[in-house]
Amino acid sequence: MAGHSKWANIQHRKGRQDEKRQRIWTRVVREIMVAARTGGGDPTANPRLRLAIDKAKAANMPADTIKRNIDKATGNLDGVQYEEIRYEGYGIGGAAIIVDTMTDNRVRTVADVRHVFSKYGGNLGTEGSVAFQFRHCGQLIFAPGVDEEKLMEAALEAGADDVITDEEGAVEVLTEPGVFEAVKQALEAAGFTPEVAEVTMRAENTIELSGDDRERMQKLLDMIEDLDDVQDVYHNAEL
Repeated sequence: MAGHSKWANIQHRKGRQDEKRQRIWTRVVREIMVAARTGGGDPTANPRLRLAIDKAKAANMPADTIKRNIDKATGNLDGVQYEEIRYEGYGIGGAAIIVDTMTDNRVRTVADVRHVFSKYGGNLGTEGSVAFQFRHCGQLIFAPGVDEEKLMEAALEAGADDVITDEEGAVEVLTEPGVFEAVKQALEAAGFTPEVAEVTMRAENTIELSGDDRERMQKLLDMIEDLDDVQDVYHNAEL
């Protein structure tokens, strides 16, 4: 199945994330704590925690820091209790935006999110206002040049739902969240290393922005991502 230029968007996003590398540890720590608190401290029995630990290792977080935060979340150490809250809204040109947060103060968080949406040209919506435009799924993206046929065969055999090649030759493998880890491990065992591997909210359709609208949308996204309580931001804009 052919797709639009997913690779260009991924490279753009990775570049933006590299600029904010110092913020990654804070977000990964929160993800570890929530995952451990909700699913237990054993990563072999908690896929979400295992994925969070993978993110921590990719960000060069020391093993003792990872363990300490798991212990905090599971009650072995005193720690802050975070809750997950999702916000939905609209950006420039009607683009859909989902903002996932982890916070110890929901009043502060909603005020901060609403302020940024209003100040930078967006509009905070109600629950369910844009989520229907996204699919909750596992996503693995492989750089252009990968052997598409072998990758497709391995992915479908491992339980993937779909394999999509974009116009630049990058290959996107989609899975149900529950089998994401198994598919990822199977593909890595077959010699395929993804550039991106995550459980995400994937936009079903995208909106292309250009010129001033694109710059305004990027500014809005940057300001949302800079909020202390924000973990992830999903949108359907082509930037």
